[in-house]
Amino acid sequence: MSKDIRIRKGLDIKLVGEAEKITADATRSNVYAIKPEDFHGIVPKVIAKQGTEVKAGDPLFHSKSNENMLFPSPVSGEIIEIVRGAKRKILAFKILGDKEQKYTEFGVKDVNSMSGDDVKTHLLASGCWPFIKQRPYDIIANPDKAPKAIFISGYTTAPLAADSDYILQGKEKELQTAVTALSKLTEGEVHISVGKKGSSPLKGLNNVTTHTISGPHPAGNVSVQIAKVDPINKGEVVWTVHPQDLVIIGELLLTGRFNAERVIALAGSSVKTPKYYKTIIGTEVSSVIYNSGVHDEGNIRVISGDVLTGENVKPDGYLGYYHNSITVIPEGEDYEFFGWNKPVFNKISPSRALTFSWLFPNKKYDLNTNTNGEHRAFVVTGSYENVFPFDIYPLQLLKACVVNDLDAMEQLGMYEVAPEDFALTEFICVSKQPHQNIIREGLDLMLKEIG
Repeated sequence: MSKDIRIRKGLDIKLVGEAEKITADATRSNVYAIKPEDFHGIVPKVIAKQGTEVKAGDPLFHSKSNENMLFPSPVSGEIIEIVRGAKRKILAFKILGDKEQKYTEFGVKDVNSMSGDDVKTHLLASGCWPFIKQRPYDIIANPDKAPKAIFISGYTTAPLAADSDYILQGKEKELQTAVTALSKLTEGEVHISVGKKGSSPLKGLNNVTTHTISGPHPAGNVSVQIAKVDPINKGEVVWTVHPQDLVIIGELLLTGRFNAERVIALAGSSVKTPKYYKTIIGTEVSSVIYNSGVHDEGNIRVISGDVLTGENVKPDGYLGYYHNSITVIPEGEDYEFFGWNKPVFNKISPSRALTFSWLFPNKKYDLNTNTNGEHRAFVVTGSYENVFPFDIYPLQLLKACVVNDLDAMEQLGMYEVAPEDFALTEFICVSKQPHQNIIREGLDLMLKEIG
């Protein structure tokens, strides 16, 4: 099998405000927050109560269904609040961080002498297991079911997302340690995909199978790479890990400490000086964005993550557990007179009907959050297939999810996809349907009914 992957279907969304490749230290946040809703499908059981002093790496809560699956504090300090919502649902653990960080010592490990069970036990005890996710269902991996393979995507294609090649520079030792450990958790292979162009630190690692990939977004989505290399069938499980999470796992094994440090991209047309910042998981968003300043502060959308799949947060919100970027773009509250019936020069469209973005493939656009239309019933246009690089009928799968047709969902390839894979179809949807929410609800139903 060729180790070169070329994706032809998709759409690159080039936006103004790409982060300059300069890294600065973010202002130290006073309060950090870990939100259980970032771990989809996990029902938290409190370990550290309000007022408890914790070290970085100490568990805050565990999964109700698996007491061994721990979720750690990213910093040392005092738990000042456990935020609860309706029916006392836990929304967030807030930690007042210490000026001088203290770490729980998990012990330095020689990964080459560890067995698969040793690695699994260590990752669970240290709180690093939540970094490992699984397909199908796009949830935290079940440690009791071995995967047929592990996939890591080092190719970034989402608009304004952090460049993996840049943020991983100088971390080769941690990356090698982490992939060596992960290789002991599967009888299959550890697959790493890197861009055909560029010099990724992921290239040349041992104990892995490396693939070069090219093509438009969503070529960087790990689901696309799985579908091209080792597709998922019913009953099979594949694990995935983000490259920057590999660094945390590798550092844990090398130093014995859970270091929740992140290098994130602050990007977007509303940011005055977009660049990279070194910070910590769960940090206050304001500690990052106001270092660079923003245009028109009263009319911005702050997104933890990228513009297609990220979470809308307030400036006083917190960085998501799995997010490697913060994007700030203008809020779209305006309406265009006869916007549906005039030539469009300043927007991106896969269609050529009165639109001209196809004439300028390298032009960068300053887009806002306006949906340019209202929610309506699905309109069959055939456009989804042009940006959807799976051998799957996207419209039929979405409709099967809407009507909860489990048999059709299985037959149409639901096991292979995650909500992020439908971000582009949602972006171009003339019906303004929430594709990612529809897929997420469909996956939840399948997990509940089929398991």
